[in-house]
Amino acid sequence: MAAPWWAWVAVMLAVAVMLAIDLALHRDNHVIGFREALTWSAVWIAAGLGFGGVLWWWQGGEVAGTYYAGYLVEKALSVDNVFVFALVFTTFAVPAAVQHKVLFWGVIGALLFRLAFIFVGAELLETFFWTAYVFGGFLIWTGYTMAFRHGEQPPPDRNPVVRLFRRLVPTDPRYHGDRFVVRLQGRRVATLLLVVLVAVEVTDLIFAIDSVAAILAITTSTFLVWTANAFAVLGLRSLYFCLAGLLRRFVYLHYGLAVLLAFAGVKLILSETPVGKLPIPVTLSVITVTIITSIAWSLVATRRTAAGQP
Repeated sequence: MAAPWWAWVAVMLAVAVMLAIDLALHRDNHVIGFREALTWSAVWIAAGLGFGGVLWWWQGGEVAGTYYAGYLVEKALSVDNVFVFALVFTTFAVPAAVQHKVLFWGVIGALLFRLAFIFVGAELLETFFWTAYVFGGFLIWTGYTMAFRHGEQPPPDRNPVVRLFRRLVPTDPRYHGDRFVVRLQGRRVATLLLVVLVAVEVTDLIFAIDSVAAILAITTSTFLVWTANAFAVLGLRSLYFCLAGLLRRFVYLHYGLAVLLAFAGVKLILSETPVGKLPIPVTLSVITVTIITSIAWSLVATRRTAAGQP
């Protein structure tokens, strides 16, 4: 699908308006409760699903199905982002009242990084057929590491980029409300909150490579890939506040995500063989069954712990 310029403009404006509304409603930096987070999650999910309905009306079922497949993959992978956000906030002891602001600006950065990755990745796949094998192999390897090396990432404060930032930029090791930069003793210095934002951006940048490559395995339409990414990423903040207290129960979710990444890698490789691209209904079925199975498996396995039983 090659989208006209006005479709890009319309989507960009819609995203900008939604972000402005979100920022305006949370400008007081209040602590996000579960009910508020659940409401916003419903809003973002409705927006993502609704956009698929618009595509169905405008371009037909195949295009809409491709979008939904990409949206589901990104939405599932975003749950792993939530684990990392929780680790970052715990490591840096981020006050609950300013966590939303960090995630808001983190999402802005995520949208820009992913847009760049999408155009570069799609161009490579369209220009060099062997890129599909490279991306496919990368996704299969990423799926393997997620399944068998999950949780081995170094603490966020030991990340080389974060350490370099703290070394190059004068930083005050304290929080100053919701401010990223303050003036102390006549000079501007970064606050610990800016260090947290850098940690969030760096970790999301790593996840963006995986997720963009996974969706490019479904379609190389930059419009569909970016809109699927955008609508899934827009709900990351509310998803975090919804799931932060439930993360300990998703003990087997990373296996499901690993299967999705490996499946995307195999799908991408097959697209450059006589087998060709797998049908969208098959892709949607695999994605849906994998997500539901891994979540259900996790919840069943941890139901005794959740009930307070040994």
